[in-house]
Amino acid sequence: MRKISPFLWFDNRAEEAANFYTSVFANSRITDMTRYGEGSPGTPGRVMSVTFELEGEEFMALNGGPMFQFTPAISLFVKCESQQEVDELWSKLCADGGEAQQCGWLKDRFGLSWQIVPIKLRDMLRDPDRAKSKRVMDALLKMVKLDLPALERAYRGE
Repeated sequence: MRKISPFLWFDNRAEEAANFYTSVFANSRITDMTRYGEGSPGTPGRVMSVTFELEGEEFMALNGGPMFQFTPAISLFVKCESQQEVDELWSKLCADGGEAQQCGWLKDRFGLSWQIVPIKLRDMLRDPDRAKSKRVMDALLKMVKLDLPALERAYRGE
């Protein structure tokens, strides 16, 4: 068990969100669901919270009401092994009302922000050759969904 887990506040869509997220990522599952009981602040029998795992990371989701909304100040950072993985996750997370944003960020249909990033980007940006890393950053800043082959061409100076 991990000591710290992200806790996501939804108005009334925690179960729907957990089902969606576990369908997007491999090695994912819902592990627990709690329902509101008599005398609780929610409607008895309705889902109060859902615990789920995405790629081995535990998350909790709460149907807490409309008073809090997600903000891009907190996002989920996904390290992708390939452009194919970037494309697949981007497509799934943007579906049904999601919104593509600049520099590999997107907002899913629930309003949660994600960063879908090829893991090779980190090494290119950390290259001690400042000209290489600057070319990569300049290319990245013009992108919405990140394009690993284009970033690699920028890295090589092509």
